[in-house]
Amino acid sequence: MPLPAPDSAVALAPLAGITDLPFRQLVASFGAGWVVSEMVASQEMVQAKPGVREKAELGFDQGNTAVQLAGRDAHWMAEAARVVEGNGAAMIDINMGCPAKKVTNGYSGSALLRDLDHALTLIDAVVGAVSIPVTLKTRLGWDDSLRNADTLAQRAEGAGVQRIVIHGRTRCQFYKGRADWHAIAAIKDAVSIPVIANGDIVDARSARAALRASGADGVMIGRGAQGRPWLLAQVAADLAGQAAPVIPQGAAFVDMVAAHYDAMLGFYGKTLGGRVARKHLGWYMDQTAPPAGLRKAVLTERDPARVFELLPDALTVRTAA
Repeated sequence: MPLPAPDSAVALAPLAGITDLPFRQLVASFGAGWVVSEMVASQEMVQAKPGVREKAELGFDQGNTAVQLAGRDAHWMAEAARVVEGNGAAMIDINMGCPAKKVTNGYSGSALLRDLDHALTLIDAVVGAVSIPVTLKTRLGWDDSLRNADTLAQRAEGAGVQRIVIHGRTRCQFYKGRADWHAIAAIKDAVSIPVIANGDIVDARSARAALRASGADGVMIGRGAQGRPWLLAQVAADLAGQAAPVIPQGAAFVDMVAAHYDAMLGFYGKTLGGRVARKHLGWYMDQTAPPAGLRKAVLTERDPARVFELLPDALTVRTAA
C-alpha cells in the first residue's frame, strides 16, 4: 500500500507519556501532516501488557496516525505489526532512534545503529508482515565516530520503508547541543523516499532553517508542541503561505484546555488521568503565568471538579497594573 499524501509537511513527533490519543486528537484538530503514537514495545504489545495497548490506541477513523513500534526481535516486531494493522492502523513507524538507556540497553531504539544487519532483519520482518505503509525514525548515528544513518536509510528503502525521519543528533548526544540539520542532507541525497527533519524545530523560523539546511521534504515537531497544540498547523500555514489558524485566546483557550483535561480523564480514568494531565496543565499555564499559589493548586488538586473551577482564573492572562 502506498504512503498516503500528508495534509501538510509538518508532523507530530512521538513523545513518551505525551502523544497519547487525547493529545494527538487535539493536535490533529488544528491540522497536522500526520501524528505518531508513543513508542510501543513490540513484545509487550502482543502480550497485552497493562497500559501498552492504550499507548497505541488510535481512534481508528484517523488515517493520519502512525503507531510506533520498538523492539529487538524480528518475531515480536512482526507480530506486533500484525496486531496494530488488524486494529486499524494506517501506518507503522519503526523506532531506531530512542536514546534512553532502558531502551538501548535492551538493544532497541538507537542501539540498532550499531548493528545495521540486525536492524534490517527487523525492518524486513515488519514490512513483510503487513500491507500498510512502514516508515522509520532514527538518528544520525550512534556517536560521531559512527554516523551511518545514510547507509541505514538506503538499506531501509531497499527493504520497503516508505519514509524516514532523522533526528539531527547522534544517540550519544541525547538532546544536548544543537541538532545538525545540515547532516540530514546526506541522508536526503542517499535515498529517493521522503526524508523528514527533526530536532530543535519549535516555530516557523526554525522549520524554514531546517528545511533549507537539510533539503528535507518536511519537518517533525515534538517538544515545541507542548502546551501549543496549534503549533503544527501554524508552522504549516506559514510554510505554505496560507492564513494562520485561529489560536484560542481568552475563553476559547480555557475551553480548549478544559476539553483536553476532560478527554484525559475519560481516556485514563479519574485517578491516572488526573496525574497524566498535570504536565499538560503546567505547559498551558506557562503561557498565562498565574500566581504561584494558584498554579500549585491546579497541579496538586485531585478532585477534577475543583480543577475545572480553577482553570478559568489560572488560564487568564494578567496585564500589568
